[in-house]
Amino acid sequence: MAKKSRTKARDLKVGAAPLAEGEVGPRQPCPCGSGKRYKACHGAPGGAATAYVGRPFEGLPSECDIVALRELVPAATAPLTLKDGDRTVVLCSLLPMAAPAMVRDSGEVWLGLQVQHSFGDPSRDLGAVLTAALEQAERGESGIVGLTTDPGPGPRLQDLVTGDSLDLTVHEGFEYWVADVEDQAGMEAALEQANASVHPTAKLTSVPAAYWTNVGTKEHLRWVMPEPEDQLLDALSRLHAAGKDVLVPDSRLVGMFRAHGLLAPVWDLPVGTGPEALEEPAAAFAADLAEALADTSDLTTEQRSARSGLANRQVTIR
Repeated sequence: MAKKSRTKARDLKVGAAPLAEGEVGPRQPCPCGSGKRYKACHGAPGGAATAYVGRPFEGLPSECDIVALRELVPAATAPLTLKDGDRTVVLCSLLPMAAPAMVRDSGEVWLGLQVQHSFGDPSRDLGAVLTAALEQAERGESGIVGLTTDPGPGPRLQDLVTGDSLDLTVHEGFEYWVADVEDQAGMEAALEQANASVHPTAKLTSVPAAYWTNVGTKEHLRWVMPEPEDQLLDALSRLHAAGKDVLVPDSRLVGMFRAHGLLAPVWDLPVGTGPEALEEPAAAFAADLAEALADTSDLTTEQRSARSGLANRQVTIR
């Protein structure tokens, strides 16, 4: 028996239930980002102090936008409302030096999303960092707040903030890093280097959590959706088979990202499309998608074929 077959036989033991879509197998990379296999990391008994959470941002205001800011959007900010206290807290896609949090000289707390702690529950990590930053601010101390060890049990971000939605601002670059700094001498080079990595990005206004971006040779629409994976794949398959997933001429639904328990379909767009041209088609697609989501009939042969193609074009980020 070939080595590949032996490996497959070990993994598919008699009587073992097949993996559900989105579930992590024991020999697959751990979604926490540690680089280890799941069975040697968060899948090991006692292997991690904090259990791995597949959908860590569920229940937060604008969950889909938070996932987009963490994984897809280079420069964006949104104020957070604390359940207790009135200190200004700003959620940022990325902070200088990829800091987990900063207490500014003004006493504001800035919380960074694009930090990979690999402790299993990003919301718990954010809660620990935010708690430490608030304590530091109360002491009147400014500067960076980090997280170097597994925080263990404690409040998650959902326990600390409130609200129904985020008032999100997408920035052209990272000038917001220094907007409240009077003396910016010596910061120009670092800011220029950071801005060089930013692709133009815009948030659509007609639908939630959909982001256009221009990467130079192509334009894309990346749309984070909250529906359960199986249900969403069925609905997208129905629309694809009916030819209703073309947003603008020559655009194409090319696949999707899976991140933090949510799917983000991705469209390739012709260069020169821009975000404005997507507003009306995206709204129409959202209406068609809602109708397809409500359809519980069995998929046709053509729709099942479309579903298989979409499922094979998924890339798991986290």
